[in-house]
Amino acid sequence: MIPKECKRLAEVDFPIAQVSEHSARDRSVRVGHPSSLHLWWARRPLAACRAVLLGLLWPDPCDPRCPQEFKQQARRLLPTVQGTVGPSDADLRHALLTFIGDFASWDLSRNRAYSEVSSTLTKCATGGESPLVVDPFAGGGSIPLEALRLGCDAFAGDLNPVSCLILKTLLEDLPRQTGSLIEELSSSIERLKSGFCDDIEELYPRESSGRQTVAHLWSRTVRCESPKCGAEIPLVRSFWLSNRKSNLRAIRYTIDRSNDTAPEIRFEVFSPKTESEVPPHTVNNAKATCICCGATLPATRVKVQLRQQNGGADVDFDSSGQRCGGARLLAVVVLTDGVRLYRLPSSQDYASVRRAQNKLLELKRDFGPEVVPNEPIAIPSGNEYEEGDPYFKFTPLLHYGITNWGRTFTARQKLSLALLCRRIASIAKLESEATAQLLSLAVGKVLRHSNVLAKWHRGSETVAGAFGLHALPMSWDFPELHPFAPYAGGFDDAVDTLREVVRTLQSLSRAGISQNCDATESPLPDESADVFFTDPPYYDAIPYSDLSDFFYVWHRRSLPGHPTLNNTFDPQSHVTPKSREIIDNLELLRGAKKDTAIAKGVAVKDRLFFESRMRSAFAEGRRILKDSGIACIVFAHKTTEGWEALLSGIVRSNWAITASWPIATERRARLRARDSAALSTSVHLICRPRDADAPVGDWREVLGELPKRVTEWMNRLQAEGVRGADLVFACIGPALEVFSKYSRVEMAEGEEVKLDAYLEKVWEVVGRAALRQILDKDTNSRDGTSGLEEDARLTALFLWSLQTTVESGNGAAPEQEYDEDEEPVPEQKQKGFSLLFDVVRRFAQPLGIHLPDWEKRIIETKKGVVRLLPVGERAKQLFGEDGSQGVADALEESRSGPIQLTLFPEDEPAPRKKKRKGRKTTAPERAIDEAREVPRDSTTLDRVHLAMLLQAGGRANALRNLIKGEQDRGPEFLRLANALSALYPKGCEEKRLLDAMLLAVPK
Repeated sequence: MIPKECKRLAEVDFPIAQVSEHSARDRSVRVGHPSSLHLWWARRPLAACRAVLLGLLWPDPCDPRCPQEFKQQARRLLPTVQGTVGPSDADLRHALLTFIGDFASWDLSRNRAYSEVSSTLTKCATGGESPLVVDPFAGGGSIPLEALRLGCDAFAGDLNPVSCLILKTLLEDLPRQTGSLIEELSSSIERLKSGFCDDIEELYPRESSGRQTVAHLWSRTVRCESPKCGAEIPLVRSFWLSNRKSNLRAIRYTIDRSNDTAPEIRFEVFSPKTESEVPPHTVNNAKATCICCGATLPATRVKVQLRQQNGGADVDFDSSGQRCGGARLLAVVVLTDGVRLYRLPSSQDYASVRRAQNKLLELKRDFGPEVVPNEPIAIPSGNEYEEGDPYFKFTPLLHYGITNWGRTFTARQKLSLALLCRRIASIAKLESEATAQLLSLAVGKVLRHSNVLAKWHRGSETVAGAFGLHALPMSWDFPELHPFAPYAGGFDDAVDTLREVVRTLQSLSRAGISQNCDATESPLPDESADVFFTDPPYYDAIPYSDLSDFFYVWHRRSLPGHPTLNNTFDPQSHVTPKSREIIDNLELLRGAKKDTAIAKGVAVKDRLFFESRMRSAFAEGRRILKDSGIACIVFAHKTTEGWEALLSGIVRSNWAITASWPIATERRARLRARDSAALSTSVHLICRPRDADAPVGDWREVLGELPKRVTEWMNRLQAEGVRGADLVFACIGPALEVFSKYSRVEMAEGEEVKLDAYLEKVWEVVGRAALRQILDKDTNSRDGTSGLEEDARLTALFLWSLQTTVESGNGAAPEQEYDEDEEPVPEQKQKGFSLLFDVVRRFAQPLGIHLPDWEKRIIETKKGVVRLLPVGERAKQLFGEDGSQGVADALEESRSGPIQLTLFPEDEPAPRKKKRKGRKTTAPERAIDEAREVPRDSTTLDRVHLAMLLQAGGRANALRNLIKGEQDRGPEFLRLANALSALYPKGCEEKRLLDAMLLAVPK
């Protein structure tokens, strides 16, 4: 048994780079990966969970209290899977860390030899017993699943019923099944399909030629309200059907004005040769443009009209069965020899939709209206929404009349899914509940693609499912996928995925325990767990309960009465638990007044609520953990409020942080100034229960130890490729090691130092350490300023924070990014770089940088986001009104070709435009050429920007004069220029200008 005082491997070292590489690859594995069982948001990569668990379970051989038996077994077993182990304890530590890094690979995760080594060493470390790993926020089950793989016992808890269904299947049912499960599943699938195909055959009829219809492409419609028009406007984000080079297809239209009624639009499918042949989109930012008259229908009117259509995804028919409004069919996709062909819709296509609507009415009459989902979307107590409703602002779908979950599907989709769920319910009752659970999870995969919020992916010619981000944005046009389409999103694909996951998990030698429970009220007894390892909610980033309702309402219909799917905390509710969910939803409510929200039954949760509940959850973890146990708490949110709320909960629950490891677990994405954005790394905080007799810390000693600890850690992480904001937040963990080991920290007069005050010092120390690395590599400056002004320090820190962690080439593709209200048509992005105001403020204040002084000079703040102005926007400040236009013109010219790197500026004439005979030099040109005397109140950054603009304008004489004057002035100009060149992202205009300007500096 590992003595309480013995350090674990994760407290002394960890193979960050190797595990990060495998974690990034883990995101792209699909075949047999447990994550493909069912969507769950922010699921932890298995590689990171497996590696960190081993680091928590195994002792450090270099610790004199490490059990000798463990070291002997390690020396005996490790050579069976890797090279020989050196004679020293340090050699053994290195070998164990190498094993952890290697075993993080997905390819080795199912290797029997590696599994036996890991489970044997784990049991040896814990005295022959299987240690219990507890995760109270288990979500998609990555942590408890890896605990089972390593030979541990696992307890997984979660408040959300959808999560609990995943956990029960993943951790309990599949590991307990025999090899006959796949045969049972296959048999049930065949019986289900034989009857189901008959039910829906007339809803999705084949082509007369026998070709299979795979998808119908629809658009919502509104009416033009311009006088003397009244035309129907199809809301289309793009008229491209396929932009694949081998199959270019699009839609164009003509306008029929032959009768006295409103103009009619007629479509035609064609093969465009150029982009310009394809008509422009008709909707952007909820504003619709009429094809017939060119008038713009405001967003408010588009929303009103779609609310009148209950979302606008269904077709309206007149008494004779003819379409008279609602959704319009743009094209039909058919499959021939693996090639997608596109045709215009026919009357038979609309007739099948009409049949589906009638059959759905019959089904409701026979079995009740609740046979399809009618649960409200994010509206408490089932009330109708009102304009002032707080959740009306949170859920953009409500703007357009999609007020219940049934309206996220067409009538044909609802009928197909209802019939499918009824057949699964029959299997659960008459055959096997375990098989029915698997089939219900397969329906969850179908749901993502068979809804009116999905998108047609024109590049791959497939359906891109809902939840591109942690939200359900509006989709103006959408595909209606055939339930048995032969690619991703079809039922056959979903069950094939199930079979692969079943095969993968049948190798597990033990089952775990899952339970629907509140993390603040654990059912486990005191001191029962060996490891407390969890990935708690990300503050305000993901509203799990609201999002999971999309699946929950269908799972309840396919598995009626299933104990996992009951809302045990609110039995009268037909949606997932809301009131107990630990989240800060003030931002989700978007500033709604508390009293208004409370009056409407909305649970308003602010930072105090989040901290309090998180503290209770961590206190429960402290209670159930053995005195010799260890914990790991994961967090990846990038806002400082989220971090501080989490850390407050940890420290105030009597935990001491002993190590901190950032692992690149997130998909690569541009660092966005959005509250929902996450870091590319997840920081794993290693914790121990703080001793009851922990001493009181002295504030001066803590502050004296802090800079050394942070600097050491920054150097270590940068060597591992960790950069920018990832590095900032990763340094908070080691800084908390200094603070959290004490029962409290006091100033000289006995006043207790609060965590918020300490974190301000942490930000100051990190900022100064960063500035020293950026600006003072060759100086002895102690404060990290180099004598440079505030604007230079602010710019340097801003760009340093934007740097991204180095990732391997095996990472997954970037996550889709949609606007939370709709999928916008791409527009020209605003230039410059952005960070959340809170992040910028945390750096600026401790370093004496007064942000308002630099507003509109080097930064611009809007809606909580700070934008660093691009150098081109500073031309007017630096050159005056006349010179700014000349620089702007020159910058535009420089974009059309490469910037000329002037190696010997004194020998080369300044490049100028050709001018006609007799043409005089313009005022802007004179202003640039005469920019020899820099204003006295200019800063070093101003002069660097001035030089960059002169370089862009090709003004070699003025640039040479400026550089010579700066060299005479001192080293600050070139030091700052070189530092900024290293900080600007590769390929950006500023970096190109800086590098070109620096080449012009005389050596």
